[in-house]
Amino acid sequence: MKWLILVLGILSNASASVLVKMAMMAPRKFPSLNDPGAALGNWPFWLGLGMYGCAFLLYAGALARLPLNVAHPVLTAGAIATVAVSSAVFFREPFYWTTAAGILLVIVGVGLITARVA
Repeated sequence: MKWLILVLGILSNASASVLVKMAMMAPRKFPSLNDPGAALGNWPFWLGLGMYGCAFLLYAGALARLPLNVAHPVLTAGAIATVAVSSAVFFREPFYWTTAAGILLVIVGVGLITARVA
């Protein structure tokens, strides 16, 4: 259960980042005090904001069940890797071999950090 909470936190965090990116792309407008009406119709912004809140609650739930030195690196690295892949899939952003190598190194690094604790 503790790992499921952490995986859901990773997915919530990464989804929030993708939604905020969508919210900042044309034809949507950046929410601002100058044009508050534009913010009301920007559903990806509000959904992304809600997903960040959900990610925070899941992270807090994971911290109640896992040590900080396990939960934080796994959540952070998982979100980074998921966002890197999502940006290539959803936004056609470049995904270089160095990106894949970096993700692999992060996974190995987090595995080493958490190996003796988990």
